[in-house]
Amino acid sequence: MAPNSVLSLTALDLHSVDAGEGAPPTRLRELGGFRGLEVGVWEMESGVATDTESDEIFVVLTGSASVELLDVGASLTLAPGDLVRLEAGTRTRWTVTATLRKLYLAP
Repeated sequence: MAPNSVLSLTALDLHSVDAGEGAPPTRLRELGGFRGLEVGVWEMESGVATDTESDEIFVVLTGSASVELLDVGASLTLAPGDLVRLEAGTRTRWTVTATLRKLYLAP
């Protein structure tokens, strides 16, 4: 993203990515770096997928989901406006109930 500019994150076109066999359609758009962090937009349609997370912080832009933290037996409920931090190595199960779009920052 260019300095001194505006970008509509909810209208941004994303690129399909392979999220693994049986995973819901997933899309991504890397926006570049900011002070050593990768910045991007990620989206997943309704369904269930598992992942092993990397360090990241993100803001939910649209949609809803629950994220099970498989190693600790806890769950996070996500909605627009939520700020979330995930730690590297955390095993998760994402259950998206309405297409979820997030803005993420990761090292």
